Amino acid sequence: MQLLCLTDRDPADSLPGLDLLPHDVRTSPLSLRVPETMAARFDAILVDGTLDARRARSACLALAEGVDTPRVVLLPELALAALTREWGVSELLLPTASPAEIELRLRLLGRPASAATAPPPAVQAAGVVIHESNFTARLFGRPLDLTYKEFELLHFLAGHPGRVFTREQLLSEVWGTDYFGGTRTVDVHVRRLRAKLGEHEGLISTVRGVGYGFARARVEEE
Repeated sequence: MQLLCLTDRDPADSLPGLDLLPHDVRTSPLSLRVPETMAARFDAILVDGTLDARRARSACLALAEGVDTPRVVLLPELALAALTREWGVSELLLPTASPAEIELRLRLLGRPASAATAPPPAVQAAGVVIHESNFTARLFGRPLDLTYKEFELLHFLAGHPGRVFTREQLLSEVWGTDYFGGTRTVDVHVRRLRAKLGEHEGLISTVRGVGYGFARARVEEE
């Protein structure tokens, strides 16, 4: 399963049993506002309340607004009295849960087979091939070792070849409308992406005074 864990520490410290299971676990800060488009790429979202149940509650309430992906909250036994239906979670896990219990509860979250949808098609542009279903990106067959945000940024840009986006638009689409960081974040991630694209760094172009575009020259040639 593809799992997103909202936590401020290593998930293995919050739920040791999870580390023994073969699930793909991605992490993001507990304070992250998860866009619906991001949440839809995961089978479940784990909300870590083992250190701060109040912050976990706030995260769960935010997810309840427009996010359909099942949520599982991790809470210590002392905080169980605070958990109510208002949190909008599908399951609860204690930090001491065994791998077998974790696997069972995650499996019970699964949507009915009739509701299953085909994996999204690969995004292909200018030699870049991106598969959302397994979070892989290749450039002319070469695997790209990307962080989660680098993957999201490349996925968005490659999905709109030839278009130019302002830094504010990229922040909204990739980081979410509630992200409080500045546009400098976009510049930093673009620079890192270009470094990983190597000799093909020109695929991401800078439009002075506007923002960034992907494969603009190739689209214009067509």
